[in-house]
Amino acid sequence: MAPRKPEQEQEVLQWIEEVLEEPLPKGDYEEVLKNGVVLCKLINKISPGAIPKFKQSGPAFLLMENVQAFLAAIKKYGVPDEEVFQTPDLFEARNIPQVTLCIYALARTTQKHPEYNGPKMGPKMATKNERNFTEEQIKQGRDGQIGLQAGSNKGASQAGHGGFANTRHM
Repeated sequence: MAPRKPEQEQEVLQWIEEVLEEPLPKGDYEEVLKNGVVLCKLINKISPGAIPKFKQSGPAFLLMENVQAFLAAIKKYGVPDEEVFQTPDLFEARNIPQVTLCIYALARTTQKHPEYNGPKMGPKMATKNERNFTEEQIKQGRDGQIGLQAGSNKGASQAGHGGFANTRHM
């Protein structure tokens, strides 16, 4: 299990506050996120209506459903499965670094959604680098001849060098 990185956890909480445009409840990182209320609000702010109803309070097993709803919503939003944490990772604080990684992944995934114009966190995601060529350029590339591919290669052949290529003296 990866070690916890307080500076990353701080960055995550800051980002969540910026996205929600409201202060987070006070407490330790996992305590703030544990009941899933903040996470549900977060995905709803990023992707309105992602989680139509969630519990604001109640017994643990009900609040655990918030976390599960959040995880389902972010997968649908495009966070890769391998970056999504499991409910016990957060709820039982089994793997808090995975929770952090997951929220970073969510922040990165927002960059693929042009409708999202909230705050960014973490490195910018690689985007598709589209190139637009004219018909003419495509034809030149397709029909053009390149170096040795066509034409002479000055008497060289694949036969090998001189006579020692296939002779093996024992």
